[in-house]
Amino acid sequence: MVHANPFFYAHSFDLCGHSCNLPFIENNLRLNLVIDIGNTRTKIGLFQENKLLEQAIWQDWTLQQLLDEAHTKGVTRIILSSVAHPNPALVDALSKHFFFLELTHETALPFQNSYQTPLTLGKDRLAGIAGAQNLFPKTNCLVIDCGTCIKYDLITSNAVYLGGNIAPGAAMRIKAMHHFTARLPEVAQHWPDQIIGYSTETALQNGALYGAVLEIEGFSRLFDQKLSPLQVLLTGGDANFFFPQLAIDSLIVSNDLTMIGLNSILNFNQHP
Repeated sequence: MVHANPFFYAHSFDLCGHSCNLPFIENNLRLNLVIDIGNTRTKIGLFQENKLLEQAIWQDWTLQQLLDEAHTKGVTRIILSSVAHPNPALVDALSKHFFFLELTHETALPFQNSYQTPLTLGKDRLAGIAGAQNLFPKTNCLVIDCGTCIKYDLITSNAVYLGGNIAPGAAMRIKAMHHFTARLPEVAQHWPDQIIGYSTETALQNGALYGAVLEIEGFSRLFDQKLSPLQVLLTGGDANFFFPQLAIDSLIVSNDLTMIGLNSILNFNQHP
């Protein structure tokens, strides 16, 4: 792990079942800790203002480890986003020791949310939009999150979140064709070497994967007709997989977009 910040020095801490070098940061800095709890793992990010200093993935961790790390690094503010309701003990402990914010549908956002069903709006979608706004303020942005589902979300240059669309992701498309038919196999998520499938395997791969590519490009063109010029940001677990295949103007990959967005929401809500 490379430490470019002069306040870092390495120490050992057990993460993900093995010893990792993580930074110690002098506690005279005001630092934010972002915690994103998913279904199988937890991502944490350490920020100074808008700058991401360090991030890690924790698969197995305890509350005491989290508190120790936050205090050691000099963290003063924490935001938590969880796919499920977080443990009340975790929320209580973080609230007692830090300025703490849990992302919910009632959290104040740095943009206007015009989505008509905010209770069912995914927190990852809110975070992605906040991240795009942070990276490209006063710009029309389309966030395309390529994960289990492919999610499309739009924010205008005057900071209004319009909503977006949700479609099956790459793996889901492949699995669905196998699951809902009697004889089609489940194939690998791999790009064929020809656009015309010359076998059942490559026909399925082309249909699922290039079908997703054409969908992504098509939605991007449709949205650009409504909001032009449009900055397109690709994120999610399959972002790097799809990126080389996409012909979209102003397209960038931002693997840290959710982290950046959560930190932006925390900064927007922080106490003076």
